[in-house]
Amino acid sequence: QVQLVESGGGLVQAGGSLRLSCAASGSIFSINAMGWFRQAPGKEREFVAAISWSGRSTYYADSVKGRFTISRDNAKNTVYLQMNSLKPEDAAVYYCAADSSVAIRDDMNEYDYWGQGTQVTVSS
Repeated sequence: QVQLVESGGGLVQAGGSLRLSCAASGSIFSINAMGWFRQAPGKEREFVAAISWSGRSTYYADSVKGRFTISRDNAKNTVYLQMNSLKPEDAAVYYCAADSSVAIRDDMNEYDYWGQGTQVTVSS
């Protein structure tokens, strides 16, 4: 089993920045790609970004491309999501997910492990 714990959420004004962290523990040897998803009230969970095990490959949703950056530090078993130029529509609960596959994917059904989520609120 893999445990994922997100942190770094909070309240920020539009145009501001936040950095989310996701710390992995447990059977981390089974993890390859990792991703971030988000879910706003009344909406389905949606893909935000994903990163390969090496960190050399990344993939972003069009809505966050150029504003968000995903990265990882395998020595710390942690993946990050740097969010800049935040907009009110970015407000959601953000979830970290881990995938045993080497492919980076945007389909939430392909991910094996999930964190509990961290709330991001953006005031206009």
